[in-house]
Amino acid sequence: MARDRSSTRRRAGVLAAALTALTLTGTVTAAHAPLAAEAGTRGSRPKGHDVSSHQRGVDWYTARAKGARFAYVKATESTTYRNPYFTGQYDGARRAGLIRGAYHFALPNRSSGAAQAAYFVRNGGDWRADGVTLPPALDIEYNPYDKHHKCYGLSRARMVRWIRSFSDEVRRETGRRPVIYTTTNWWTACTGDTRAFAADHALWIASHGSSAGPGRLPGGWRYWTFWQHGTKGGLPGDQDLFGGSTTRLRAFARGR
Repeated sequence: MARDRSSTRRRAGVLAAALTALTLTGTVTAAHAPLAAEAGTRGSRPKGHDVSSHQRGVDWYTARAKGARFAYVKATESTTYRNPYFTGQYDGARRAGLIRGAYHFALPNRSSGAAQAAYFVRNGGDWRADGVTLPPALDIEYNPYDKHHKCYGLSRARMVRWIRSFSDEVRRETGRRPVIYTTTNWWTACTGDTRAFAADHALWIASHGSSAGPGRLPGGWRYWTFWQHGTKGGLPGDQDLFGGSTTRLRAFARGR
């Protein structure tokens, strides 16, 4: 994920439906059941990308022409930084016909999860069930400012509480649980591979270097919703895939 300061026959059909529902949510619930049965390959899944101020002026129409169907835009970091290009990037993605959402880069050593979530929602991280707005996303990963404290100096128990605090505040303010962006290694090291979020949070897994899939997933998640598979490619910023069809992507955006 980009970081800056300024700077994932009838019987067969039923199985496919179940697998797709799990892909979107990590668990099957009535509220998140798929709209139709389908199975997909990597080549058939909607492509997307995530950007920050590093990308500045994104040519969204060209990105769509190259296959982009969704995008996540960095909105905030901690409680002191807002991407100065956020509005242009976020609105530009929508004008070009992309389903878009906002993400927050967590710095758990700076302030509470609830404080950072509130700042995020006030500065671009809100959500509405309009079919074109993705749920807010929490980017939580290695500390980019201190390689000796990759877990930000928090114990595993405190990190789990921090994430829960962030999630609870986002849900209170927007009605949605945030998507969680992370890596398997970080999640294992810094949360003890907790399974506390798999049942009600979509996973955005970062795993680069393989075309087959992201590999082992963390924290009890059985399936990924978004997969960031590379930092370079045909689209501006990092390269992502959604774990279902474009129809399912719209349904996920609506909260179904």
